Amino acid sequence: MNLVKHIAIIMDGNGRWAELQDKKRVKGHEAGAKIVKEVTTYCSHNKEIERLTLYAFSTENWKRPRLEVEFLMKLLDNYLKNELEVYLQNNVRFEPIGDIRAFSKSLQKTVKMVEQKTAHCDALVQSLALNYGAQDEIIRAVNSLKNSKADITVQMLSNALDCKHNVDLLIRTGGDKRLSNFLLWQAAYAELFFVDTLWPDFSVKELEKIVKKFKKVERRFGGLK
Repeated sequence: MNLVKHIAIIMDGNGRWAELQDKKRVKGHEAGAKIVKEVTTYCSHNKEIERLTLYAFSTENWKRPRLEVEFLMKLLDNYLKNELEVYLQNNVRFEPIGDIRAFSKSLQKTVKMVEQKTAHCDALVQSLALNYGAQDEIIRAVNSLKNSKADITVQMLSNALDCKHNVDLLIRTGGDKRLSNFLLWQAAYAELFFVDTLWPDFSVKELEKIVKKFKKVERRFGGLK
């Protein structure tokens, strides 16, 4: 039976969820933030799950309307400040990935503050992908290694990435079937599950069902069993 140590989720569908209810798109993002809390809390109490990586804001999301981007920045800042106590209560270490230098100084400060205050927690590592794109991540890793005198190996590149851990199970909500520049290196042998459920309607119960299906998959990693 497969172990699910690292779950990654593309949390898609917040805007569409809001539009279907005749609400502003920002209401979908607010609702989605609540699901992040529920899923993270659940994973922190599952001893098998070690890491949960969530696609929160991509390098391409800057193309969205300015007001929506500004709201997302405020939502992230408020979420991190409000959830700090929840992280600590559930023994969750916050470990962002991505290039946060594009964020405001105050938001960078909040991200680093939560990371530092939860550094001792060891029940679960929750990574939010912030200003993250897998291609950008790989380019930054290559640039950090380009002066190496030795030939770059798979292990060297893996260690230079923001996320240094292979993904076991990758889930995308919202109905689309693409990776959207998310953890391309780490998901090389991940099992992919695409569900129609919009992220604000996603639940722990649905996650449990997906994990059960994952455990029955025959994983060969390019070999034979």
